[in-house]
Amino acid sequence: MADAHMETTFDEDLAWCFDAVSDVSRTFAITIDALEEPMASRICVGYLLCRVADTVEDAGHIPPGVQRELLQQYDEALSGERALETTTDGGAVDVDGTAAAGSADPDATPHRGVKLPEDAPIHRFRRNVEEWIPEEPGEDADDWRVVAAAPRIVRTYESLPPADREAIRGPVRELVSGMAEFVDRYADDGGLRIGTVDELEEYCWYAAGTVGDLVTNLLARGVDSEREDVLEANARSFALLLQLVNVAKDVSDDYREENNVYLPEAWLSEVDVEQDAVTDSRNVGPVASVVERVTDRASGYLDDAQVYLEALPEHRGNTLAAWAIPYLLAVGTIRELRERPEDVLREGGVKVPKPEVISLIAQFERGVEKAALEDLREQMEQAPLHSH
Repeated sequence: MADAHMETTFDEDLAWCFDAVSDVSRTFAITIDALEEPMASRICVGYLLCRVADTVEDAGHIPPGVQRELLQQYDEALSGERALETTTDGGAVDVDGTAAAGSADPDATPHRGVKLPEDAPIHRFRRNVEEWIPEEPGEDADDWRVVAAAPRIVRTYESLPPADREAIRGPVRELVSGMAEFVDRYADDGGLRIGTVDELEEYCWYAAGTVGDLVTNLLARGVDSEREDVLEANARSFALLLQLVNVAKDVSDDYREENNVYLPEAWLSEVDVEQDAVTDSRNVGPVASVVERVTDRASGYLDDAQVYLEALPEHRGNTLAAWAIPYLLAVGTIRELRERPEDVLREGGVKVPKPEVISLIAQFERGVEKAALEDLREQMEQAPLHSH
């Protein structure tokens, strides 16, 4: 995949980012589609910054030592240490990214993107990751297309207003450094082998909790201190709910495609299953019992996650639908996991029925108030929404 230093406008770069999110994550694309500006572009770019690191961390064909080095280089590229740059239309950009003739509007965005210097750290990352980008397109081809476009994503990010860059930078760098730490921790195992439930939640924090912080940083600006405290106190629960549900439903794919086992060794050992035998057909029953425990752990975060949703401000382009839909899909997935946990190891896996997804999105398109969340949750805990 060639890395052309093409001259493109901010609008062109942002349009590419929106298309890329739709390609790599249909679920997160639902969130982006439900947002309005300026929040849609901020969340879109922040998500893609995270996706680059996630793809490198999940790449089983890259030796752990190389993965760690690549993640460290990527982290450096996000450090905020920038030389004087020039916008593509010739306008000067200060070291903090503020245009010399900048607008007083904190949500103002340049019409054209910044031009990163040739020695920018992101270009070094891109050169070094080149040999690890698969030549033959596979199911993860879109993910690697995002990795290959890392300079373009960073350039788009650097074109955002300073306050939004600061809201995004810290959580993304924490995610990157956390993934590098886990790669290093299990360098001799060829993949992640989570030991305890505490370690599982530590990993979930780096993989999703940091993203929750990113979202909260962007949304909490301008809210009163009481609401900000509620958001910060419950953001972790919202993120861990979603990530633990993913862990429970993706057992087979995580092991077969990425050689990672997130089901805690401590829980698997209680049912006499080795982590490297997690997908063996003879272990379906015992593994399903551990999946049920992870599902129960996830459901323990439902109440606090709902508090988070109810406190979310609907300003700067944020909408209830953007975050309530993934929350309620998690509710539906928990229902399915409890009904048929053994299916996580079978072809097709465990998913919310497509008609239910369509029905849920349609409800929010018609308009859903925060007061209705509890009722929707109760309905989806009992049966698929479209069956009511």
